[in-house]
Amino acid sequence: MTAQVLVIPAGRAHSNHAAVARSIGADIVRGHYAEGARLPGDAELTERFGVSRPVLREAVKTLVAKGLLSTKTRIGTVVRERTAWNLFDPDVLAWHLDAGIDKRFLRDLAEIRLAVEPRAAALAAERRRAGDIAALEAAVGRMGAAAGAGEGFAEGGFAEADLAFHLAVANASGNAFMRSIGAVIEVALRASFALSAPAGGPEHDAVVAAHARIAAAIAAGDGEAAAAAMTRVILNGLGRHGAADRPGAAVAETAGRPAGEDA
Repeated sequence: MTAQVLVIPAGRAHSNHAAVARSIGADIVRGHYAEGARLPGDAELTERFGVSRPVLREAVKTLVAKGLLSTKTRIGTVVRERTAWNLFDPDVLAWHLDAGIDKRFLRDLAEIRLAVEPRAAALAAERRRAGDIAALEAAVGRMGAAAGAGEGFAEGGFAEADLAFHLAVANASGNAFMRSIGAVIEVALRASFALSAPAGGPEHDAVVAAHARIAAAIAAGDGEAAAAAMTRVILNGLGRHGAADRPGAAVAETAGRPAGEDA
């Protein structure tokens, strides 16, 4: 990672109040409005965004619901402390991409994935159905057939297939809470591919083979192997852009393989 902060523009908002919420949300995430700070008054914000007061208030309600703002009588609209933010919310995660993410944020994403996805893979090995195995194998097939990983999340591309694979594992786990971290997985993969998508040739083939090992272990009902293979995939992705550290390596060692080993 050559820069301290990576900015990944998210998709455009689909309504006026969503666009306003996105703009203010990204400003809060990047620290333009500090914790405990009051937002400017309605008159200033409606002029800035060119929207009506009802649209602005709807945007504020959205941000309140996501934990970024609170409204207080006689005080106004105040930015809440970061610990109150709903970091599992897809919009809040997307605003982090808008605002710019650093190695610490990438590491945080990887750590929550390491806490959940290997266990999801183990559960998938216990609970998988024929349709789950077919979805996993289809995603691996699409990853292998993709010409390269640098096309972003275009339909039919490598990154889209990679995301589909990880979501299929979460779905196969049969655990609703594990399925709900799909937004975290998507943001982590978007950031990872934007920083350093797997190169073509041997590296591409190695990444595909690593995912195929997860699918095979799940199909065989081998939860331990599925969890270990998932751990290696996450750590190898983290290592490609230099954000891996010793805590992550310790997880790899408990999975039965040396830290940093290519998947």
